[in-house]
Amino acid sequence: MAIRIKSRGGESADQLMRRFKKLCEKEGLTKDIKKREFYEKPSERRRRAARKSAPRR
Repeated sequence: MAIRIKSRGGESADQLMRRFKKLCEKEGLTKDIKKREFYEKPSERRRRAARKSAPRR
């Protein structure tokens, strides 16, 4: 998945970076990268999924 951003007339590098970060967040890339940053054992993954789906009080 490639995200391309074209520079608008008179747009600074800071503004480009801000738009790029917003697009990455919108596409879910930052969340996916953080999720894959460290290895998670399958048992831990199942435990986390069970906690997430458990009824809340």
